[in-house]
Amino acid sequence: MASNAFGKAFKITTWGESHGKAIGVVIDGCPAGLEITVDEINAALARRAPGKNPYTSPRKEADLADILSGVFAGKTTGAPICVAIFNKDADSSKYDQVADLLRPGHANYTYLEKYGIFDHRGGGRASARETACRVAAGAIAQKFLEYQGIALTAYIVQIGRIEAVIEEQNFELLRTAIYQSPLFCPDAQTTAAMTALIEKTVHAGDSLGGIVEFMALSVPAGLGDPVYGKLEANLAHAMLSLPAAKGFEIGAGFRSAAMLGSEHNDLFELGAQGVQTQTNHAGGTLGGISTGMPIVGRVAFKPTSSIMQPQKTLTTSGEEATLQLPAGSRHDPCVAIRAVPVVEAMLALVLADAILLNRCAKL
Repeated sequence: MASNAFGKAFKITTWGESHGKAIGVVIDGCPAGLEITVDEINAALARRAPGKNPYTSPRKEADLADILSGVFAGKTTGAPICVAIFNKDADSSKYDQVADLLRPGHANYTYLEKYGIFDHRGGGRASARETACRVAAGAIAQKFLEYQGIALTAYIVQIGRIEAVIEEQNFELLRTAIYQSPLFCPDAQTTAAMTALIEKTVHAGDSLGGIVEFMALSVPAGLGDPVYGKLEANLAHAMLSLPAAKGFEIGAGFRSAAMLGSEHNDLFELGAQGVQTQTNHAGGTLGGISTGMPIVGRVAFKPTSSIMQPQKTLTTSGEEATLQLPAGSRHDPCVAIRAVPVVEAMLALVLADAILLNRCAKL
């Protein structure tokens, strides 16, 4: 398995399995002298951790980080930073009962075809448990971005068919509230509708998909490397590498296909901070390079593959069978909820990498 690393200058490599002894991440390229504490990493991990509300998996994991290297006296040393997160509540018994079945929507079949072996205990490396490693690394990347004056966040804009429209001017409100509830949106009525839909879907033994929007402010112009290292291409790579991610767009995204050029073009003007655009349909990039406008995009997540309804399938030997998850199986009814801090982490990792790469762009 050769693709467990992401980034070039600020590079992460994640390791571990869902039901193994531990999971973790090695961060290479983080500049020395950055102040970071384990408490800051744990605060980020707490936002992603399961078992915090009725709308996420009941698996109880404290997700407490252990910094094994790369930090001394509260500051990064420039050496590789290794963070370990030990698994405490892995229950493989439910997975042992369906080990010989190809679970619809899961990676059992493709992993078996590619590697000839698959860790059925929670999905092994294919599990969303791996995203805790990204969040730990993202906490360090985000601390680096704060040093650069960049602020960022992510938030839910759609659960199932229920949408919430969030305007850019609400960023500060989002920044404060998103840490309080993963279902936050400015319209409390919409939030209540999303919650009610999740409860109804769980009762029916089914699952939901959703869309997470991300935003970064005060990003300097000039980040990104054409032709194959465009900023939005790296963001797409980052977001589509997430479990259950099925769609990505930046700026107006797919809506731009229905717009006229006169509507979509962001007209330049001189603002208080210099050159800016009147609108931001491009989402903060032109030619793969940041414009200085807010970086805004969205990630679509499919419905959780694990559902309590019976599903027709095949055994690993090709025989017809029915998959019925055992009572007490633990799964998220909507992965988009806990994806919020993970999307934010991947945004931070891409921007941190871009800033460090940009230092080599010109004299």
